Amino acid sequence: MSNCFDIQEVSWLTHEVALTAIRKQVFIVEQRVPLALELDGLDQAAVHLLAFSHQTEPIGCARLLGDGSVGRMAVLKSWRGLGAGTELLKAAIAHYKQKNILPITLSAQTHAIPFYQKAGFVVSSEPYLDAGIMHVDMQLRMDTQSYPGNNPD
Repeated sequence: MSNCFDIQEVSWLTHEVALTAIRKQVFIVEQRVPLALELDGLDQAAVHLLAFSHQTEPIGCARLLGDGSVGRMAVLKSWRGLGAGTELLKAAIAHYKQKNILPITLSAQTHAIPFYQKAGFVVSSEPYLDAGIMHVDMQLRMDTQSYPGNNPD
């Protein structure tokens, strides 16, 4: 489904407006996460992934921290279910694999557990409340051959 959009590695310095707009719409407006929790001061030092439609509209994002943590993954409602999230996750995994940063971890909203499990992530914590939303920690199983971005060539 990646024919609908392109994924680019970007910085906060160059793409703050687009990244913030997506995250505000998804996390603050839709999920009612407080602004102070969403904008936590970690963005400037992170690598960001930005999904664009072919009309260059920013439609999704993810934040990659230096410790192998994928976070702030969000796709605009009108683009959900079209593969943007999967492509963002593939790009995140490829980024960390290229840099030999393991393990790859994330904090998943509990409703998204099956999405991440399809990519080879396994639950590694009990459920907990974060910003008023139930989450679990997840970690990529490196022994699986089914996760996105795994290419034996």
